[in-house]
Amino acid sequence: MKTNIRFFLLLFLVVSVSQPGYSQSKKRSFYEIKVYHIKSKDQEKEVDDFLKGAYLPALKREGIQNTGVFKPIGNDTLADKRIYVFIPFKSAEQFAGLADRLAKDSQFIQNGKVYLEAKQDNPPYQRMESIFLKAFSAMPKMEVPALKNEPGKRVYELRSYQSPTELIFQNKVHMFNEGGEVDLFRRLGFNAVFYGSVLSGSQMPNLMYMTTFEDMKSRDEHWKAFGNDPHWKKISAMPFYKDNVSKIDVLFLQPTDYSGI
Repeated sequence: MKTNIRFFLLLFLVVSVSQPGYSQSKKRSFYEIKVYHIKSKDQEKEVDDFLKGAYLPALKREGIQNTGVFKPIGNDTLADKRIYVFIPFKSAEQFAGLADRLAKDSQFIQNGKVYLEAKQDNPPYQRMESIFLKAFSAMPKMEVPALKNEPGKRVYELRSYQSPTELIFQNKVHMFNEGGEVDLFRRLGFNAVFYGSVLSGSQMPNLMYMTTFEDMKSRDEHWKAFGNDPHWKKISAMPFYKDNVSKIDVLFLQPTDYSGI
């Protein structure tokens, strides 16, 4: 009986969020996370030069601010080196039309010439992936973290929560929004940049979010406070939210010297 009640509650939730007008009082942003997979210092420099000198300036001309560029802590020692680019969009239409608009931006084409005209036998990266997300209703727009120390000392934590099915995934999203998990992060000072449901990506169904800290010590202290908080203990013990995550991926990042956040 409990299983059936939970199923119908979840089904009601999915139907509710699909109805016209749901959360329309707060227009939600869309996000893209681009991941460059690179194998050499030369490739890393070429992507860095392109992002810094051509891509981010072009995004600003498109009215897209606060683009973040990050590298995993210890990136130099990784066999698969990566560069993460976080791009906030006001609408899905702004995202969909970006490539066409950049193709008409002569300054972008000139500044990005080396990267854009790379030869088949000397590409600037091994592979590139794109993750497209929609912001949570509890935090409809990204926020620039209120950190005061040097960017090079900061820790940005990117998390991905996978769920076993689409229906159970909606339950975890509900836990963040209506269940108050986002509010709890805010109350404890996690300096979140964004929370979002993945609309297109390789690990679906999943959600992703990024929190920020002045250093790893601060990060550990914040998570300890989170685990001990009465509200987290309450909602994490609720049968309605039981077993709604099947895998958690945690990645520690640092901003590049040209990152917008």
